[in-house]
Amino acid sequence: MSDRTDPRKVLPELQRRAAKRFGQHFLARPSVCTRMVRVAKVAPGDRVLEIGPGLGVLTEQLLEAGAEVTAIEVDDDLAGHIGRTFPAVRLLHTDATRVDWAEVLPGEGWKVVANLPYNVGTGLVMDLARQHGRVASLTVMLQAEVVERLVAEAGSRTYGAVTVELAAHAEARAVFAIPPDAFVPPPKVRSLVAQIDVLPAPRTGAVVPGWLDRVVRAGFAQRRKTLKNALTAVFGADRATSALQKSGIDGGLRAERLDLSSWVALSEALHGPT
Repeated sequence: MSDRTDPRKVLPELQRRAAKRFGQHFLARPSVCTRMVRVAKVAPGDRVLEIGPGLGVLTEQLLEAGAEVTAIEVDDDLAGHIGRTFPAVRLLHTDATRVDWAEVLPGEGWKVVANLPYNVGTGLVMDLARQHGRVASLTVMLQAEVVERLVAEAGSRTYGAVTVELAAHAEARAVFAIPPDAFVPPPKVRSLVAQIDVLPAPRTGAVVPGWLDRVVRAGFAQRRKTLKNALTAVFGADRATSALQKSGIDGGLRAERLDLSSWVALSEALHGPT
């Protein structure tokens, strides 16, 4: 890590210049970034998106790997730092939750490599995983409990609606953990890196992804209820009963027992081809 990205050296001056303290936790262990770049298989000429580059410790390694980096940073002062420090980066000073991905990521085959802002990380992962073709993969650092939900197995305590929705668009796995002392200042939460490979097309059978999402969310809305009762609350008793019978799914099960293929079958039975 160079002096231009070391939080212990850069933050004091940046805070004096900005007359404020930054509320985030800055990654300060280059070996973590090296491993993320390796997991993402970043090669010279790859187009890589980084969201929330902070002081640029990961940005620096992406550039050293030969990537063409686009970085999105919402904070005025951090964006200024990235712009001054890394003029080769295509910097977008904006909110990543509000962008048009077709404009930000032209063409196809983009890789996302980022220490995502934890408060909006899940939403960004889901948005980017839906960019089939445009985005090839995401190698992202998130709060550990979020990653555990994203990669959970059916039947586990952490398995939920977001697990199913992501599985319809991508293959996800947890790769490695990052200790709190890798950050300045150290956070009070655990962090994990997830590798998410986006599928060429969504796995939603004969229904559109939005309909699958609606059915899944209805099923998980009241986790303690049986599927039949949870679906009845949204779709009505007759429709729910008929769909469960048609798809061959036991209405006495709870939502967390169904894998993606079962959710697709149930969604098709509730709605039919679209």
